[in-house]
Amino acid sequence: MALTPSNMLPLGTIAPNFNLVDTKDNETKSLTQLKGKEGTLVMFICNHCPYVIHINEALVKLANDYKAKGINCIAISSNDVENYPQDSPDKMKIHAEENHYPFPYLYDETQEIAKAYDAACTPDFFLFDEDLKLVYAGQLDGSRPGNDIPVTGKDLRAAIDALLNNETINPNQKPSMGCNIKWK
Repeated sequence: MALTPSNMLPLGTIAPNFNLVDTKDNETKSLTQLKGKEGTLVMFICNHCPYVIHINEALVKLANDYKAKGINCIAISSNDVENYPQDSPDKMKIHAEENHYPFPYLYDETQEIAKAYDAACTPDFFLFDEDLKLVYAGQLDGSRPGNDIPVTGKDLRAAIDALLNNETINPNQKPSMGCNIKWK
């Protein structure tokens, strides 16, 4: 596993729209359908990445904690499934069920959406305000597999809380780190 940092899409960028299949129900969904009233968190993840596996429980908790507050979470997997069959849509559906994902788990077969977001790694996080302007592109927290730092989600939670409270989000954001997206 090659440790890859996120590319840090510029703050203020408007979220690229998409129409992707949700592997949980096999229905095509768009960003405009899924966006939250107060904000939207777009997460690039996958089934097999140890960095994502390390934080899966925290992602589920975060999504559940903020849904009632108007923040919707959307997960997207863009990995090449020919070379990484463990990330195929049928396995994504099973993975979402086993991990109790309360958010859609979309499949980006062409990888065009990952490129539009300039996503580089799994996990990669993009928090948008109610107008779909990027306000945070950084790490969940400082925890990584094997570094003995507890998974708290503190960095991303601080950004979401600031968004909800109409406070300034610290523009000094640490990139997320994880496995590189498996490009075709």
